[in-house]
Amino acid sequence: MTPEKFVARLREARASAILRCPSREAASSAMEAAVRGGFRIVEFTLTIPGALDLIGEFARRPELVVGAGTVLTADEARAAVKRGAQFLVSPVMEPEVVAAGLACGVAFIPGCQTPTEMLAAHRAGAPLQKLFPAPGIGPAYVRACLGPLPFLKIVPTHGVDATNARAWLDAGAWAVGFTHALFDADDLKAGRFDRIEESAAALLAAAR
Repeated sequence: MTPEKFVARLREARASAILRCPSREAASSAMEAAVRGGFRIVEFTLTIPGALDLIGEFARRPELVVGAGTVLTADEARAAVKRGAQFLVSPVMEPEVVAAGLACGVAFIPGCQTPTEMLAAHRAGAPLQKLFPAPGIGPAYVRACLGPLPFLKIVPTHGVDATNARAWLDAGAWAVGFTHALFDADDLKAGRFDRIEESAAALLAAAR
């Protein structure tokens, strides 16, 4: 999937599921629950044991757009794309890693917090900018950044939940990413995947 097509697909979906989990087995079941709940853009962080295998498995499903998160090196970017990742995400902004991901033909979403970092990401070719971690003033921060920099496509992924998802989007966020609000640590530990499925449906409804 080209970066342009991914940007459009994410805009249409308005939300992605982002999973960080200490167990490969729990990660597979948890993401399956999120998919049952309605998510079609999903991200496995590379901190998950066997993350590349999970990316490969889920990427074979044509209805899903699968990405790799916590991409910190050029080698990780290339390895994830080789296994089927259609977009790459990092918690930080490193131009050489962004360039490696773009060279693989997929969208790269680097982590930024300040307007300076967001502009640097944009100039490095990143079509989207991950707002991480989200500042305390919340959606108002997105609105403030887009005032002088309206060409940015900001995607908050920290602190987004059912109570504020719509506010982030109304402030101008291109889309949002759900992490802890979707994949509750206690639910993951206890194997309460039905709860994750219910959360997925509720969060998507809140975003739309």
